[in-house]
Amino acid sequence: MTTGRAGRRWAGAAAFALLVTGGCSTEQPEPEEPGAAADGTGGGTTPPDEEPADEPGEEPTGSPPSAPETPEETADEPLSADDVDRTVAVRAVRHLAGRIGPREATGEAYARAARWVSAELSRLGYEVERQRVDVPAGESWGVAVPAGRSVNVVATPPGFDPTEPHLVVGAHLDTVPQAPGAEDNASGVGAMLSVAEAASQRTTRLPTVYVAFGAEEPRGAPEDHHYGSRRYVAAMQPAERRAVRAMVSLDRVGVGDRVPVGSAYDTDPVQQTLLAAARRAGAATVAEGGQRSSDHWSFVRAGLPGARLGSTPYAGYHSAGDVLAVVSAAQLERVGRIVAAWLAPR
Repeated sequence: MTTGRAGRRWAGAAAFALLVTGGCSTEQPEPEEPGAAADGTGGGTTPPDEEPADEPGEEPTGSPPSAPETPEETADEPLSADDVDRTVAVRAVRHLAGRIGPREATGEAYARAARWVSAELSRLGYEVERQRVDVPAGESWGVAVPAGRSVNVVATPPGFDPTEPHLVVGAHLDTVPQAPGAEDNASGVGAMLSVAEAASQRTTRLPTVYVAFGAEEPRGAPEDHHYGSRRYVAAMQPAERRAVRAMVSLDRVGVGDRVPVGSAYDTDPVQQTLLAAARRAGAATVAEGGQRSSDHWSFVRAGLPGARLGSTPYAGYHSAGDVLAVVSAAQLERVGRIVAAWLAPR
């Protein structure tokens, strides 16, 4: 097991009430607006058990101030699903899709997003590196995209040894050029950050690497995608590959009221452990086979164990309609709880 680092947790409404602008003034949270239907198809009202996320808006660039440390805040307690704070995920979706917007893998907006995610993970105490990803020109969902450089944001716990057994939790940070990408895939990045925040203060069953992948979205033919995760796997030495016990990709995880748990084949052990974790976390799921359209496939095709959370269909897919209103805060929480239960000692 690995011991998480003592962090300074800012929880619940304080995550919004204590946002700072310029380090001197506070900004109160904006009232929440009705969101889309639970299936993300637009219209209707959010079911009573689901709290809609805030509308996109301007957000301060600084991190929330740290709460004072107390003796009760320790790093030797085991992680549990209850440690996940969904406002961390909501804040990330709001910032990435609402403030930054479309994040094509080689563009400046993507670079801004990568810097922001790097800062968030560094603030939590992780050691953060940026891994260069060279990306070819192509066509992404009907829009020409240039060749260029993207990055993977890779966060590891202090003292991490990649040749020792560990887990990988990943979510792609890029979007197709025309989409703000609230669901695809600010939702996955947000859920990942909420788990990383909880795990930074607790004990997990194995050390965990958190990766925001670049250049996942298609750039032409069927193989012209997943560049970031393919680069990550290709850079691993044989001993590092042997050390990966499992990888889970969080991709389109904010729509619906059941969490899809996908295997690249009919089923696999990682999918089964995620389904078991969901039962412990009290989160409804649906098992899916043949899921190869996310970054876990880069691991599986290289002989490494991997699975995916997410993929519920929604009307705004790969379009300008992929805005915060389609994302359910309750679904983000379900996903965070599943991943935390999966990482927890047992």
